[in-house]
Amino acid sequence: MSRAPQRICVVGAGMGGLAAAALLAARGLEVTVLERAPAIGGKTRFVPPAHGITLREQMDALFDAAGARMPALMPAEPVMRHIWDGGATLDLHADATRNADAVGAFAGAAAARGYRDYAARARHVFDVLAAPFTFAPKPSAAALMLNTAVSLRLGRAALGTLWDGLAPFFPDARLRQVFARAATYIGSSPLLAPATLMMVHHIENQGVWRIGGGAQALAQALADAARAHGATLRCDADVTRVENTAGRASGVTLRNGERISADAVLLNADAMTVAAGLFGPAAAKGLAAPRDRSFSAVTWPLRSATEQAVLLPAEPTAEYTEIQYRHRLPAAPSIQLAGTTAMVSAPARSLSPDAIAACGRHISARLAVVSIDIAGAPTTPDDFAAAFPGTQGALYGAAVHGWQAAFQRPAARAPMPGLFLCGGGTHPGAGLAMAAISGRLAAHAILEDRF
Repeated sequence: MSRAPQRICVVGAGMGGLAAAALLAARGLEVTVLERAPAIGGKTRFVPPAHGITLREQMDALFDAAGARMPALMPAEPVMRHIWDGGATLDLHADATRNADAVGAFAGAAAARGYRDYAARARHVFDVLAAPFTFAPKPSAAALMLNTAVSLRLGRAALGTLWDGLAPFFPDARLRQVFARAATYIGSSPLLAPATLMMVHHIENQGVWRIGGGAQALAQALADAARAHGATLRCDADVTRVENTAGRASGVTLRNGERISADAVLLNADAMTVAAGLFGPAAAKGLAAPRDRSFSAVTWPLRSATEQAVLLPAEPTAEYTEIQYRHRLPAAPSIQLAGTTAMVSAPARSLSPDAIAACGRHISARLAVVSIDIAGAPTTPDDFAAAFPGTQGALYGAAVHGWQAAFQRPAARAPMPGLFLCGGGTHPGAGLAMAAISGRLAAHAILEDRF
């Protein structure tokens, strides 16, 4: 007689793993969460979210299902402040009407009309893809594009790049620079990322919230909910192998030799780590490392907290060419400011100390213009590679380059029966809300499993 798995081992206490653990424990399953680091939170411990939290309805539903209370949230105002060399500024809000007014004041009435058309297009892309793709178990690219209604509604423009797709709406390159940053939120170049990422702007227009206590508070709330339902959370527990019995995942082995049996194993780990064999050959079977890794980053601590802002260089695309094709830190990068951290995108590879030092001097000079000081040494791609083995420092899994790239992320079910995946490198992608949704999708897949 078949039955649903009762003992679940979740490897990794990032946002996806904690969301799944809370949901599964709330359904009465025996859940053990194993985290190799000394604290929970995954990448939220190192890199602040690009904005705050979006998709509030999805997150509220997840917390409700887990019997948890969302941390205090505050509307972000503005969502993002853009500051150029020379002092020009543009604030964007979680409101299309206010944004049209702001764009008009910044670049004229024609630009405001272009923005309104763009906001309508972003909403259209979201409406088309949300139900059949973003919030659902992942279909294949072929299945989605063969859906006549979907392909007709998206149109041929969806097959192009984000940068090219922005041009009809924004002749002013500075505005393309602003809205192209949607690609960098998932570690990709807007010169190669698909135009469907326009939907990110519509998501932001539905609301962006700052989290009281930061992203770590969100992780802690999910961990507390999982524990309240009986889950066990262990840090400093380094899993090195997924065990299998008769071809099915049957537990894990830790670096210290301890073995934990389970009816199903959920890896909240980047799929490239699994494909590289860091959890053993059986778990890696059928998974391929991505052809194109996402960006990494260099981050600097700041002496005091700042509002959410980005300092933009005069040349709108040079930094992406430097990272993507020359595999080096850009001479004049965009600088993302969030809380007490300044961050620039970087290639997912080891960088020379001289290159990092030169970039640090440039960052320090740019921040001085807005009266912000660096407080200490940077965190580099090498540091991220050490914290997340097998990634080479890539922070967002595979790069989303080309219209099919999003379909190439692994889904919740791994090729090995009884093995499941979640996290920012799996469907639906990177970001606090998306990673949490991946955990929800994995939890549902586990609950549906039979053996």
